[in-house]
Amino acid sequence: MSEDRNNPAVAEPSVDLSEEMDAFRGFLKTHGYRVTKEREAIAESILKNHDHFDVDELFLYLRAKTPVSKASIYRAIPLMIESGLLAEVYLENGHMHYERVYGREHHSHLRCLNCHRIFEFSAPELGQVEKRISRQEGFKSEGHKFEIWGLCSACQAEKR
Repeated sequence: MSEDRNNPAVAEPSVDLSEEMDAFRGFLKTHGYRVTKEREAIAESILKNHDHFDVDELFLYLRAKTPVSKASIYRAIPLMIESGLLAEVYLENGHMHYERVYGREHHSHLRCLNCHRIFEFSAPELGQVEKRISRQEGFKSEGHKFEIWGLCSACQAEKR
């Protein structure tokens, strides 16, 4: 799967988000946060998004649909990360990029340094390496991130 850089907030039109939204509302209530329409709009937009995005892209997408401040997005994102619905993926040009993770299989990324596209791949053997190294070092692992950066095949061909 690669990222659509022209439309960073691509959403599947008929996605049922009730389980994810219930999980987020439950997290907010359990931790003493209010469930607001603004937080719900931010969460829904993030959960519909199947691509990587940064705050600026999310803000532009949301602003066209509902009044929301960038500050509210910056406050909501850590809550979504803590709730297990969202993850930080990579930092580029001073902007953190995110992806929804709830209900998705663990995966890793190939990141093109030229066109900035992201390609996802699954490599179950990385989980085995994580467990082996953790055991060797007496380390209690909470997960791992793996990213390879370089040039995608299209950018390699372009440079030839």
